[in-house]
Amino acid sequence: MGKVITIDHPLIQHKLTLIRDKNTGSKDFRDLVKEVSLLMGYEVTRDLPLEEIEIETPVCTTKSKVISGKKLGIIPILRAGLGMVDGILQLIPAAKVGHVGLYRDPETLEPVEYYCKLPSDVEERDLIVLDPMLATGGSANAAIQFLKNRGATNIKLVCLIASPEGVKVIQKHHDDVDIYVASIDEKLNDHAYIVPGLGDAGDRLFGTK
Repeated sequence: MGKVITIDHPLIQHKLTLIRDKNTGSKDFRDLVKEVSLLMGYEVTRDLPLEEIEIETPVCTTKSKVISGKKLGIIPILRAGLGMVDGILQLIPAAKVGHVGLYRDPETLEPVEYYCKLPSDVEERDLIVLDPMLATGGSANAAIQFLKNRGATNIKLVCLIASPEGVKVIQKHHDDVDIYVASIDEKLNDHAYIVPGLGDAGDRLFGTK
């Protein structure tokens, strides 16, 4: 079973409160999502492998550690996942960025892929899927399956907040995927919104309704 990691660092929890506040405007909301994503990135990348190389400091020659050439990919789920990309890229600027776009069929209610652009070597990369909200889990579940269908084998899911229901969906269908969140909220309401949540992340990021 994949792990569920709640990152409860005080700075993350403080900024998450500001993100939740309905009075936080789009600019501040975008900045805060970027900042929290960056802070979460430290935990998400904790297990990156290291190798030892020899360098010269101003004082002497020494051996020191660097990341051992691991290929990484960042995959935001359109559109709200875009708000998390820059924060992660600040930590790992060499990562490739792919995109997955989904919409829900109004009749079947099933997620439908309308856009997918991935690194050509996606099967060789450790992928970090980004989506601020894990509500019903439908979009994240579908996006992860689309990646697996294209050969991806090592996937992590990173969300700001999640519902217990959404977490269960990912664990049921993708028990090899670790989930990183800043908070697991109380529940979903009758409209499938996370409670207490933060509203519609995409609308708040981009100022739309």
